Amino acid sequence: MAVVATACCVLVAAAGAAAAQAPTPDPQAYVKFYVVAAEHQGQPENLTEISVRFLGSGERSAEIYNLNAGRVQADGAGLTDPAKLNPGWRLVLPWDAAGEGVQYGQLPPGPKPSRPGPKPSRTGPKPPVTTSPSAGPGPGASPSGPPNGSGAPSGCTATAGSSSRSNWAQLRLAADGAWDMSRGNGVMVAVVDSGVDGKLPQLNGRVAVGADVTAGNGRGDTDCLGTGTAMASIIAASASTSADKTPVGIAPDATILPIRMLGPSASSRAMDASNAIEVAVSAGASVVALGADVDLGAPTVAASITTALNHDVVVVAGAPTKPVTAPSGSERSATGALLLAGGVGADGQLAEEYQQGTVEVVAPGVEVASLGISGTGVMSNTGTRFAVAFVAGQAALVRAAYPDLTAVQVKERIRSTADAMENGDARYGAGMINPAASVAKKLDEERQVSGEQNAGGGGGTALAVLLGLGLVAAIGLVFAIRFRRRAIG
Repeated sequence: MAVVATACCVLVAAAGAAAAQAPTPDPQAYVKFYVVAAEHQGQPENLTEISVRFLGSGERSAEIYNLNAGRVQADGAGLTDPAKLNPGWRLVLPWDAAGEGVQYGQLPPGPKPSRPGPKPSRTGPKPPVTTSPSAGPGPGASPSGPPNGSGAPSGCTATAGSSSRSNWAQLRLAADGAWDMSRGNGVMVAVVDSGVDGKLPQLNGRVAVGADVTAGNGRGDTDCLGTGTAMASIIAASASTSADKTPVGIAPDATILPIRMLGPSASSRAMDASNAIEVAVSAGASVVALGADVDLGAPTVAASITTALNHDVVVVAGAPTKPVTAPSGSERSATGALLLAGGVGADGQLAEEYQQGTVEVVAPGVEVASLGISGTGVMSNTGTRFAVAFVAGQAALVRAAYPDLTAVQVKERIRSTADAMENGDARYGAGMINPAASVAKKLDEERQVSGEQNAGGGGGTALAVLLGLGLVAAIGLVFAIRFRRRAIG
């Protein structure tokens, strides 16, 4: 019996170890797309009709054309004529496409062409010209840099930080202590700021196309200002292969969903911030990091945050520096959570004068090492938005390690494992975040969760444990019955 029980335990442990292994991140981007049908309402499908159906205007067929022209489809062909679409083609759609048939996910890689693909701008008819004004790049534009090599789209001026390279923040948090249990795999973190430079090698494969709500039809994986890219690198940058020793992100296997709500001039509007949050929630982000230009006191922003809280999302924002009423879920059953973070320097001084009692946790926010847009390398930045990025990365670690926890429980885990500062000074809230402790510590109030899950595999581990215990009990019952029969005989 002891031998059998030991064997069962070995099997359970093996199952748990297998479940804890994080899958390799998929390098494909998350996009909205539509699978072309053989016909619609008795007629062959075409771009104009699809644009009217999903975007409300036939003029926007040019956007769909630009997003798909030259891309090789599964049948080896490609889009050259807006009026000729093959059934089964997957057409990438702008971020605001909506309607029955619109899907969101990762496109399967298509076959590689044996020779350069068609050039529709020369051999095919020109797509309809859209009259929608746009200050940023078009939805199908590749993230190309200006002559100075900064990596920002044409017409943009990056706001770079200091070139100093102190990585005190990453050393202080020591997030690598959490990576045996979680690296953020499978968690999508939306960065609502200036976009993210998706061409950076350290973010390769972990930046979705995203959206540009300032233009209404653009993509978010380009960055004019650099602040969104800096936040994304703090959250999910991988180890650098160059000599500059780029600091690794808190959750290097998380996926970044960039939502641009800041235009090239760094101006912000409450409606853009509100739309950005709504887009992040509808796209499936379970963690949303809000940049410093999001006004929590604006009614439209508060309403969008309430929507996020009603969808089990962890919304991380900077603690306010002016009086504001923090949004809350509109339903009693709401499981989402708003977590307000403050920034601190290496000396423990606060980055800003936050409203009394609003800071819930603190994270590095002064002279923080992060990545600039392409060509600028490692920069040093100061501001509350960078503390928000650290906390958002930690939330991704917890969500990946404990997928059964609600956003409220994730927030409580982050708060309860923080390290108190300055003799419990209330200005620092619960204290400095501790990524390793937040995924390793066992909390009594979470006993209802089915075991301690590891990196998205906790459900399988718990099931394996139950099966193992059931097998042991069954074998024990068989032995008991046989023993009783022998005793009676």
